[in-house]
Amino acid sequence: MNISPDRDSLYHEYSGRVAAYIGSRVSSREDAEDLCQEVFMKVYSSAESYDCSKAGVSTWIFTITRNTVIDYLRSKKETSELPEELADESTLTDRTFEALADAVSGLPREQRDIIVLRYYNGLTLKDIAALMGISYGMVKLRHKNALDFLKASLAK
Repeated sequence: MNISPDRDSLYHEYSGRVAAYIGSRVSSREDAEDLCQEVFMKVYSSAESYDCSKAGVSTWIFTITRNTVIDYLRSKKETSELPEELADESTLTDRTFEALADAVSGLPREQRDIIVLRYYNGLTLKDIAALMGISYGMVKLRHKNALDFLKASLAK
């Protein structure tokens, strides 16, 4: 089903929110602009396959946006460094970070996305629910399950 015969109106209605979301998660303004354009290219190219019985237009567009940003962040592997004073006094070791990375990679994709969006991107669980198009209660449950899994994995 074609979601909109007029691409300009679709872009006009959603581009501001898509750009704001991307801009809050990507440090480079140029990359954020490129990603916004990439999102709408994906929207336009897959418009024929959009099924309104599965999700609303905004949910569909923000799912594409979220996935595009996650793919970008994974490909760039952007990390923030610990402040020097914390790094010197920290008891965290490379082995601890490796164990955490292994544990996170063992999560189901949806739980892993929730953990990344919550702790890497700083989103609230309510924002994650809206972004992923699932209920807040379900996000809370999956978040708790992911944390329980990580705690158990790191305790080994």
